[in-house]
Amino acid sequence: MRFRAWLTATTATCIFLVASCLFSPPALALTKIKLSDLSYSECPPELAEGTVIPGGSSGRAADCFLVTGKATNKSGKLVVDADIFGRIYDANGNPVMQNRTRLGSIEEVPPGVSDFELRITVSSNQPTPLQLKQFRATGFTGRVRR
Repeated sequence: MRFRAWLTATTATCIFLVASCLFSPPALALTKIKLSDLSYSECPPELAEGTVIPGGSSGRAADCFLVTGKATNKSGKLVVDADIFGRIYDANGNPVMQNRTRLGSIEEVPPGVSDFELRITVSSNQPTPLQLKQFRATGFTGRVRR
């Protein structure tokens, strides 16, 4: 009698495991995106208007820049919510964004090579030209639910 109960429980467990594998949603893997041909330019006036960096009650003057480049997605699938990481230094080699490597995101990166654009704000007292280093991006091949 005990063997029969054990066999029934084992069979039910196996059926459950097989069914859950067949009907589970696909796993979302982190996908690497190569960023290349990086450059930057000053923001157009409509984007730069009123740009300040928080610092006390009045804030500090800041400059607005657009970082542009190419994003290469070799996954063959649409990548969404790709986080952009990198380091930006001023002309003297000082970091523009202290203790921060995540710079922004790209909403969608189609398969292949596409253009991307990222708006950054830099304190006006940091000299240009800016140095863009170690840029990369990672995202998912499906929406991540939060």
